Formats: sequence, structure tokens, C-alpha cells
Amino acid sequence: MTEQQAQKSIVVLVSGNGSNLQAIIEDISQLKINAKISAVIANQKTAYGLTRAENAGIPAIFIDHKSFASREEYDAKMVQCINEFTPDLIVLAGFMRILTPDFVEHYLGRMLNIHPSLLPKYKGLNTHKRAIDAEDKEHGASVHFVTPELDGGPVVLQSKVPVFEQQDAQELADRVQQQERQMYPLVIKWFCEDRLKMINNKAVLDNQILAEEGYAIE
Repeated sequence: MTEQQAQKSIVVLVSGNGSNLQAIIEDISQLKINAKISAVIANQKTAYGLTRAENAGIPAIFIDHKSFASREEYDAKMVQCINEFTPDLIVLAGFMRILTPDFVEHYLGRMLNIHPSLLPKYKGLNTHKRAIDAEDKEHGASVHFVTPELDGGPVVLQSKVPVFEQQDAQELADRVQQQERQMYPLVIKWFCEDRLKMINNKAVLDNQILAEEGYAIE
């Protein structure tokens, strides 16, 4: 009989609606992920992700980046706050700030992000419009470990959607977000089961180094 695995502690950072946060909350409540969300932290007071956290009985914390003289000071305050919850994992769920290298290094190998493109394509913003403008046949999302390079950490999992003719960026975004809500909780589950790690800047699942595009479901 194997000893039951200890429940992991997660801190989620948000800036907006928090739809991926909601998907994670629901999977945890259904015992699909052996973890608890110890806190949700936002840099926007109006972030609906804070309301989602409150509705789920999770500590919801607003730290206003405009109250700090520099990005470094803000990130230092974030580290101080996050560390109070001794998390095993930091989850970026639509956190719309570029993190300082010191912040990233502090949580290296313990921080995941989801980005709305098939990385390494379209790092940064406006990914859906960029995919349409380039007349790409497919688009999607990537879950990756966070490293100091913007949207450049090793990819764990990607999900693809076809790009239809006459489709606008919002319609494409909605379809990509449907995929995000499926794939992000899955990757978090892997991490919380100690199956997923970052070793030597590579994503490693079940002791196998993943390819550049991450785990292949197909």
C-alpha cells in the first residue's frame, strides 16, 4: 500500500477574468488535482479572478503595481506575499505583467504559465490577430515553465485549433480559451503528482524529456 501523496499548495496570479483559475478551482473541488489554492493575487483591483477566489473561499489579495516606484520593488513585495503561503507551485493565469529576472529565478521550476499561441510562435501580445494576419492554418495555446526569457520557457503541452476563413480574432480567442481550460488543469495535475519537473531548462514528464512542442497527445 503506497503512502498517500501530500497535497500541494498553489498560489495563482491573475490580472483579469480568471476563467483558467475557475477551471483549476473546479478540478480541485472534484478531486482531480491533489492540491489546494492557498491564495489568489491580482495586480488589478477589478480583476474578476479575485471574485472567483472569494466565492470559492480562497484568500484574495490585491497588490497594486501602481503603488510601487519600480518593477523590482513590486516583485519583491509579491515574493514576500507569496512566500507567506509556502507554495509548491505558482500558476500564472492571465497575469499581464512582465516579471523581473529575480522573481522568476526565485520560483524557477515551480512556476507555470499558459500562453495563447503555439510557442515559439507569437510571443507577447495580440497573438490571435497575428495568427490570422499571417494566414496560419492552425493556432492554439501552450503551457510552459516560466524562465527569464519572455514566453520562452520549456513547453509542457500544446493544444491546436484550426483557423477558419472569415474568423475574427475574438472568435479565435474564444476557441483557444476553451482548449486552455482543459489543458492547464491537466498540466497542474501532472506537477502536483510529481510527474512533471523542469530539469536543465527542459520539461520532463515521467522521467522523459519532452520535445520542443511539449507532450504529444495525438
